[in-house]
Amino acid sequence: MQPETIEQIKRVLETALLAGSSPVPVSDLRRLFDEDPGSDLVRRLLVDLAEDWQGKGVELVQTAGGWRFQTRLEYQVYLDRLKQERPPKYSRAVLETLAIIAYRQPVTRGDIEDIRGVVVSTNVLKTLESRGWVDVVGYRDTPGRPGLYATTRKFLEDLGLRSLTELPPLTEIERIMDLVDLPKTEEPAV
Repeated sequence: MQPETIEQIKRVLETALLAGSSPVPVSDLRRLFDEDPGSDLVRRLLVDLAEDWQGKGVELVQTAGGWRFQTRLEYQVYLDRLKQERPPKYSRAVLETLAIIAYRQPVTRGDIEDIRGVVVSTNVLKTLESRGWVDVVGYRDTPGRPGLYATTRKFLEDLGLRSLTELPPLTEIERIMDLVDLPKTEEPAV
């Protein structure tokens, strides 16, 4: 069955996005139809859908991985009350390391240690890798060939970003870090 009107195509897109558990790229959305509606039409209808959902508790957004419906930030506090498990708490060391990788990528462990002024615990990098936020993307051509860390598409998707250019300025991050009372964790020098 092929949708016959623009409105029907729009409803198929809406249904697919509401049923999806992760962002869906335009190329995948085009495969929903027997006759390809083309990327321009699909993008236009996605923008229309985003406008249709204005003022509701859910919004249609474009991330690095494609389009998805997500809860508006101002309503997240209510949904958090339904969760049985607590969200993970990250140490200052983990957050600082993530910020260094996000803003200076690709970086080696040595680069991170130079910036932070302390040895980076293996657990810090393992935490970020297990979350899927950073990965080794290559190796520096120096003795020992240290791994180069960079953020992943999952990092962008989890933060609701389309690209790294949407990261807040570093001055804003520093201000937030000063406001947040995170325990300072110094890794012992080896």
